[in-house]
Amino acid sequence: MIPAREFPFHGVYAATLCPLDAEGRHLDEAALRRHLAQVASVDGIVGLLINGHAGENFALSREEKRRVVEIAREVCGAQSIIVAGINSEDSYQAQAHADDAKAAGADALLLFPPYSWTLSTDLATVVTHHRITNANAQLPLMLYQAGVGTGAMAYTPEMLAALVALPNVVAIKEGSWETARYEANRRLVQALAPHVAVMASGDEHLMTCFAVGTEGSLVSLAAVVPELIVELYRAMQSNDLVTARKVHERVYPLAKAIYGTAPGFLANARLKACLHLLGHLPGAAMRPPVAPLDAQEMHALEAALAHALHKDSAHSADLTDSAVSHRSHS
Repeated sequence: MIPAREFPFHGVYAATLCPLDAEGRHLDEAALRRHLAQVASVDGIVGLLINGHAGENFALSREEKRRVVEIAREVCGAQSIIVAGINSEDSYQAQAHADDAKAAGADALLLFPPYSWTLSTDLATVVTHHRITNANAQLPLMLYQAGVGTGAMAYTPEMLAALVALPNVVAIKEGSWETARYEANRRLVQALAPHVAVMASGDEHLMTCFAVGTEGSLVSLAAVVPELIVELYRAMQSNDLVTARKVHERVYPLAKAIYGTAPGFLANARLKACLHLLGHLPGAAMRPPVAPLDAQEMHALEAALAHALHKDSAHSADLTDSAVSHRSHS
């Protein structure tokens, strides 16, 4: 639900995960409900990004994506802004997914650039994709600024200027993953479309981008350690640098373990593994061909979680025992 307040879209959103059964074949709807409810209940989480990259939108069927939004609406619609991620190479298919999301109860859309744009694209193609996708739904639209290492998926200043001028655009999930580019993009948007919220969303350098300025954040770390991400955001908003630094020191190793460790495509698997280790998911299965994490990866995540949550080695062992127990029953 979009709140009736000034700047209704500002704040911290959790990019949620999509629990699957032990084989990674079907949605685990019961686990999904628990996951969404747990994250949405945290004070300071204003919304949920459903079917984002962290939610495996690239691997879900059209029917599964619609069902995830339906469940989110049922569980959290009265308290959270439900943002549905749209990720498709085909503009008409993206439009159909946007229509599905609206019918299922989404409050807003976040449109991802097609992966084919990694090689090349142009201004007309980018604008056309956004226009067609939201032509029917006409929902508030969030843009996605991809990382500097993603080739032409990262919009140029010319493209950003054109996109923020489109109707219904309300925010940008700014994931440039490079603080200088983040600041340049933010300054551009503030000059051309100050009504569009620029949200710092690079998990590895949230504090730095928050310091430059932000209207919020849409990040997957907020689905794993939501209290810490909210605390960091609030500290920076109130210029409490001492608190922000302390929180950043707790969060940074976890961000590096998930996103800053090769190979990068395992980030989603690491996110699920973290929730499994914390006892929030019964399993950590990904949709094939992504395989389960090895023991070294799991131990690195255990250590990073223990550090973030101020747990000692004994508590870290508890995380391991909990994971083993859950795996034996899943």
